[in-house]
Amino acid sequence: MNPASETRRFGVFGQLWFQVLVGTAAGIALGHFLPTTGAAMKPLGDAFIALIRMMIGPVIFCTVVHGIAGMNDMKSVGRIALKSIVYFEAITILALFVALVAVDLWKPGAGMNINPANLDAKSVATYLHTAQEQTVSGYLLHIIPKTYASAFTDGEVLQVLFTSVLFGIALAAMGERGKPVFSLIESLSGAFFKIVGYVMYFAPIGAFGAIAFTVGKFGSASLLSLGELIGEFFIVCALFTAVVFGLVSRLVGVSLWRLLVYIRDEIVVVAATTSTETVLPRVMQKMRDAGCKESVVGFVVPAGYSFNLDGTCLYLVTVAVFLAQATNTHLTLWHELALIAVLLLTSKGAAGVAGAAFVVLAATLSATGTIPVASIALILGIHRILAEGLTFVNLVGNCLAAVVVARWEGAVDDRRLAETIGTAALRRRHLAVA
Repeated sequence: MNPASETRRFGVFGQLWFQVLVGTAAGIALGHFLPTTGAAMKPLGDAFIALIRMMIGPVIFCTVVHGIAGMNDMKSVGRIALKSIVYFEAITILALFVALVAVDLWKPGAGMNINPANLDAKSVATYLHTAQEQTVSGYLLHIIPKTYASAFTDGEVLQVLFTSVLFGIALAAMGERGKPVFSLIESLSGAFFKIVGYVMYFAPIGAFGAIAFTVGKFGSASLLSLGELIGEFFIVCALFTAVVFGLVSRLVGVSLWRLLVYIRDEIVVVAATTSTETVLPRVMQKMRDAGCKESVVGFVVPAGYSFNLDGTCLYLVTVAVFLAQATNTHLTLWHELALIAVLLLTSKGAAGVAGAAFVVLAATLSATGTIPVASIALILGIHRILAEGLTFVNLVGNCLAAVVVARWEGAVDDRRLAETIGTAALRRRHLAVA
């Protein structure tokens, strides 16, 4: 059945965001009242995430190859890449400094007086070991897959993007001889997005399992003991979204509120699973439907999952300085600037390692050598709660990045943008032209 007709038939009950909210609420209740049973629901969340990850490689490949091969000017590929990186770096630096100023003013860790020697370092040993293996050269070399096929079997987003760009450029260079392959990829893209649509029917079950596990395993005790950090971080995420993303949205003719409503299904799914990967295929489809050209969406969104992690940057700075405050580690201005400099590099690896932001945090503390690395055991119990905020910001940031680069490149359909997420001014201008 068509999702649109189903929504009309069942009203709000047929909408994905509502179904996921119901699943999330049921998961919270189960985890709270029956924590052991709730923790046992983890496979449901893991299965849903695995189903989506299964589709990420094919969707990125088809979208990127079709977008690049359909271009008449290959120079535009380089321009899109350059503009994307410039925007990613600018917004990343802004996120890092916003988080630093906020945590310095709020001081959520002040007065905790934690002695790092009394912390259980064994609980974070796995993360520390993984962090020690992360190097800049290793990260860059990891973008190149061992074989062409291994990029898809290993499920590495940057590797898939790398091989897809190469294939798209080669297909475009073939001219008429590449037309049959181009048509085949176009048909395959439709089929893969159809599969994604089927998988999303299981989103409420996945949300139920993921949130039941989180509440059942960690409970509400960690919320109370570290409540000030959680409150400060969520407020910073909200302000960054409203102020920074709000300003950027206005500059490119997009209504931030309409954008949030437009991706409400994806926001709810990400909140329940604390993983932006679960909505990557749908985000790419939605930004194309909003008027951004396929060639831009196909590069910007997957690349943004590694290079445009604004929420992760907010998290890394906030938690790092919080741990310094909690352990009475004095940070000078130069220490904090050094932390920002290190995070400009280490934050780019947050999408490519197991444990994601938590591992990058350990790697950053190890690199700076100022804040006790063992102190990250303090936030182990609330990491998934903090992830609610950082994944939301990452999701909105990547959707907005697609519009920014599409605008910058002149690769956007103003009519569709006005109809979906455009500002009132853009809609009036479109109506006047029409």
